Amino acid sequence: MANGVTVWLTGLSGAGKTTLAERLLPELENRGHRVETLDGDVVRTHLSKGLGFSREDRDENIRRIAWVASLGTRHGATMIVSAISPYEETRTEARERIGDFVEVYVKCSLDRLIERDTKGLYKRALSGEIKNFTGISDPYEEPRDPEIVVETDTESVEASVTKILEGLEQAGYLASRSSEAS
Repeated sequence: MANGVTVWLTGLSGAGKTTLAERLLPELENRGHRVETLDGDVVRTHLSKGLGFSREDRDENIRRIAWVASLGTRHGATMIVSAISPYEETRTEARERIGDFVEVYVKCSLDRLIERDTKGLYKRALSGEIKNFTGISDPYEEPRDPEIVVETDTESVEASVTKILEGLEQAGYLASRSSEAS
């Protein structure tokens, strides 16, 4: 059994974190990993209900996600976290708590996010209707040194998933396809 690991997908709202997590899950399961996902929106509904969007509440939400991810990782699971996690300091805390941690920056230009804004969130944030919206009226601190960067405004979902899988192989958390075949 491979070591557990947390694959932490961070990026702005609408960048593709949840889509990538949904595509990664079966790929990892097909390679024999026990996989759990922690989606930021789902966690806010269940584990972090009642938290707002202040810096303190956002940090607390990420700390809770990191605590759950650390439990799964410690017990050999591959945890896929898809959460905006806007602040570098709190992502670093998560990394330190979890240990086996691969940060994936799901990068997408703001122009592209506004263009593909299916929920109308960016439009509402730009008009001032939504306060403290990450990337508009609240900061998003880009990762300084992520293990993997996927650029969802220029790459297909399949190309991004492949890049993540290859990064996990290179880091030793996932057997390469060629070694699985032998």
